[in-house]
Amino acid sequence: MHGLHLTADLTHCACEAALLTDADRLGALCMQAVTDAGLQAVAQLFHTFPNTAHGAGGVTATVLLAESHLCVHTWPEQSAVTLDVYVCNFGGDHSSKAHALMAALRDLFKPAHCRLNQLERGKVP
Repeated sequence: MHGLHLTADLTHCACEAALLTDADRLGALCMQAVTDAGLQAVAQLFHTFPNTAHGAGGVTATVLLAESHLCVHTWPEQSAVTLDVYVCNFGGDHSSKAHALMAALRDLFKPAHCRLNQLERGKVP
């Protein structure tokens, strides 16, 4: 049950525009980042939302990990992204892998501003 939950709010992202609107492109990069971090993907779902009056629709990319999950949500009209990386540390400490995945994704989007949060979960006294 014990794990590490990392979140990040990225704003003013200077990445290529397709990363915020193309589910297939973003999904492939997420899968590569998961592998590069040493985590194991077991399922994935990548979805592009329809265009709105504000512009191109954003993307939600979700990767189910053997260790827990990765979620990415984009808002192209705001050049913003939210990241969510959670790893369970049952049977081994995957914290460094979670940090590596978060750093790789943050670098991918090239935000001008990044608010990172870290929460230890399920620590039983």
